Amino acid sequence: MMQSKDIDVIHTLDLPKGNKTKDSEINHLSLAEQRIVVTKDNDFVNSFLLHNRPYKLLLVTTGNITNKDLQALMESRLEQLLELFESCDFIELSRDYLVIHGDGEEDK
Repeated sequence: MMQSKDIDVIHTLDLPKGNKTKDSEINHLSLAEQRIVVTKDNDFVNSFLLHNRPYKLLLVTTGNITNKDLQALMESRLEQLLELFESCDFIELSRDYLVIHGDGEEDK
């Protein structure tokens, strides 16, 4: 677990089962601790749409991207994402735009 800009972050590698943690366990943790799941895995989209799990979801749809470029992208959009997550539950982040799912808005 690490603190970044007053944001409490847990990477799957920090969980007891690491990257072998089941999606259902991540969803449970997300709901229990009101955490946003950040993922490229569409399985979480299906779970969110069908069962309203995880608590909130940020789907990263950048395609192949270096960790350095992804970190820079996240940092450049962080304040906007935090503000949007106050009223939204599911956001898609690409290299060039955000899609706020559920209210029909798109921010380029």
